Amino acid sequence: MLDALLLVPILAAALSLALPADRPRRAVLVVAAMLHTALVAATFAHPPAPAFGGLLELDAPGQLFLTLASLLFLAAAIYATGYLRAEGGGAKRDFQDGAVFQNAPERIFTACLCLFLASMTLVATTRNLSVLWVGIEATTLSSAPLIYFHRHRRSLEATWKYLLICSVGIALALLGNILFSVAFYDPASPLPSMDIAAMLPRAALAGKPWLKAAFIFLLVGYGTKMGLAPMHNWLPDAHSQSPSLVSALLSGALLNCAFLGILRAHQVLGAAGIADFSGGLLVLFGLLSMGVAAVFIVGQGDYKRLLAYSSVEHMGILALGVGIGGGAVFGAMLHAACHSLTKGALFLVSGNILALYHTRSCHDARGLARALPVTGALWLAGFLAICGSPPFGLFVSELLILRAMFAAGAIAAAVCYLVFLAVIFVGMSVTVLRMVQGPVPPAVHPPVSEPVVSWGPPFALLALVLVLGLFLPAPLQAFLSRVAGAIGG
Repeated sequence: MLDALLLVPILAAALSLALPADRPRRAVLVVAAMLHTALVAATFAHPPAPAFGGLLELDAPGQLFLTLASLLFLAAAIYATGYLRAEGGGAKRDFQDGAVFQNAPERIFTACLCLFLASMTLVATTRNLSVLWVGIEATTLSSAPLIYFHRHRRSLEATWKYLLICSVGIALALLGNILFSVAFYDPASPLPSMDIAAMLPRAALAGKPWLKAAFIFLLVGYGTKMGLAPMHNWLPDAHSQSPSLVSALLSGALLNCAFLGILRAHQVLGAAGIADFSGGLLVLFGLLSMGVAAVFIVGQGDYKRLLAYSSVEHMGILALGVGIGGGAVFGAMLHAACHSLTKGALFLVSGNILALYHTRSCHDARGLARALPVTGALWLAGFLAICGSPPFGLFVSELLILRAMFAAGAIAAAVCYLVFLAVIFVGMSVTVLRMVQGPVPPAVHPPVSEPVVSWGPPFALLALVLVLGLFLPAPLQAFLSRVAGAIGG
């Protein structure tokens, strides 16, 4: 089954390149997404056997992030059918500087989308640190053409920044892997592979200084891809210049892949008895990310960059939750699920706003409630969800993390956490409420009705987040407990 999870998007990518027309290509994208989601659902009923000689093996943390990536990809694929039809072909004029540009061919865009899903699947379905590194590098290569879909100057700049910064990060992560192998070096009994299953039983005998050095390199390397401050510089540009469905996948799925790499390293240090070291660094980077996000969210005039900085904030919350340990790890895993769904929905909704207003300025995109009533309602609901307002799932997860911080005696961290959350809530509320209210600008001509494919996927994602806040089913609670237990919670 694991090999099928990889083959479905790869075959869909090949078919997308071969098909001459756009309509069947969009159908292939949606069918591949549905097949992938069905296969992922089947892994819960029938745990898959290892594949490719044990290189692919699904455990609870991988299954969580694979499920999120698959769900989000399905929502993005359905949304893409309407988005790509509206984009069409031919020359376009940039709404910001008036320059003429052409979008990338749709067959390239669709094929890269499918390959992006395949690379994220590889990351989530392996416990081998070397294969995981290859998978994360593959996500960079497959997603870069997606960021450069609109072939104008700003998207080119964002793509280069993404490639350069993430390449440096991935190089540092490679050094971390090498240091891990040095830590486990034993001529009498060599480590058979970089598989977590082989490393964990021998972690207590590994060289502690080498393990600590390896974790620092992996944290900085994968933290760059995850968007932890101060290595987050690529994120606001890439998220704001990408098509909104790509931004949804970058924020809701790609960042989780890098986070999984850090979690694997944290697992090894936990087994070696030095989880305090990795946990302390995660708390430090988590709070720093929240603080940086708070500074840039207040007064932010670009609503897509606003969402990007919100991603930096939530990656900080995830790192903080895992670093605190105990019950906070469960809260962090629930937070990862709710953040992915909510942020995916918000980026898809932002695409509707951009399509009508032709601006990313929060000051110019006003009157959403009148111009796009459904989109405006989803924009407001998404804001409440992402800021951790009840009754959405992020409220529950943030509360669980806060409670664990007080239980662990991390009072100073808890105070900083609350202050940053409050500042971010106020900063986002000013922007979002200004956009929803007020008159519609005279130059904007609202449509008679909004197509279902433009609001259906974000509506479904936000509905899931609402359900997770009202009711956490026992099987899901048990699954998240298994994920947290595997990480050390």
